Amino acid sequence: MHDNIFKINDKEFLLPGNRSCQGCGLSLAYRFILKALRENTIVAIPPSCLCVLHGLYPTASVIIPAINCTFAGNAASASGIVAALKALDKPDITVLALSGDGGTYDIGIQSLSGAAERNTDFIFACYDNEAYMNTGTQRSGATPMGAITTTTPLLTKREKKKDFIKIMEAHDLPYLATVSPSYPMDLYEKFVKAKRIKGTRYMHIDTPCPPGWGYAAKDTIKIGKLAIETGISILFEIEKGKLRLTGRSETIAKKGKKLPVVHYVERQTRFKKMSMEQLSQLQSSVDDRWNEYVGRAEL
Repeated sequence: MHDNIFKINDKEFLLPGNRSCQGCGLSLAYRFILKALRENTIVAIPPSCLCVLHGLYPTASVIIPAINCTFAGNAASASGIVAALKALDKPDITVLALSGDGGTYDIGIQSLSGAAERNTDFIFACYDNEAYMNTGTQRSGATPMGAITTTTPLLTKREKKKDFIKIMEAHDLPYLATVSPSYPMDLYEKFVKAKRIKGTRYMHIDTPCPPGWGYAAKDTIKIGKLAIETGISILFEIEKGKLRLTGRSETIAKKGKKLPVVHYVERQTRFKKMSMEQLSQLQSSVDDRWNEYVGRAEL
């Protein structure tokens, strides 16, 4: 992949004036997702920040067809849309199911796993902001150890973040990729690629959230980049079982200059009560995962 801004589709599908928060990582990611997938796309949305961003007809802020569905059934609803399009002989329309981590890791895992096992022909994307942000920052399976939420009675979450990417990889998908709105060209090109592939494609979006993570709205891009620089998140794609690091993660792996996780943690108030033991455990976990993926990659 090569960074070239002139390759990006210049049409806007996400209109100004939507209801997302200032500095919303989801709105940035969604803008480039829709540019990559283009007009012939239908989106399935569960209750989430994305549902709020879209708004309701006739004042929706996105100019593509979308269906609001149940929290647990986003992948099932998307599967139904795929079946309907097949019956109508409309193979050129891309179906995108886009859920937050709550609607992916937790409430939506059953319908997603079922669809992936059947290799349903759609893209499922998780925008991972690491909590139930739309309803007030409640803990999810994606919330990292040491973070404060409104439903962690012992002040910080004590359990590690669920490794959902590994769960999806176990479904033997034709394509799986991780992206970040802080690196829009990498995101754009991976969604363009996913659009051309058949079967279940899983896309994982590291999605910074100013009110939920506790940082200034102007720093969203900076926080997203620090997630990559520290190895908290890794940019890669897995196609036909082969893993390849991409973008900044590939560069860091080749140069061997990954930053300590404290550079990422110290900039977010959600980690203000994280203990030194938890910080050490997080660093160890990040290092182990980084070494595993670098070892698998074709550098």
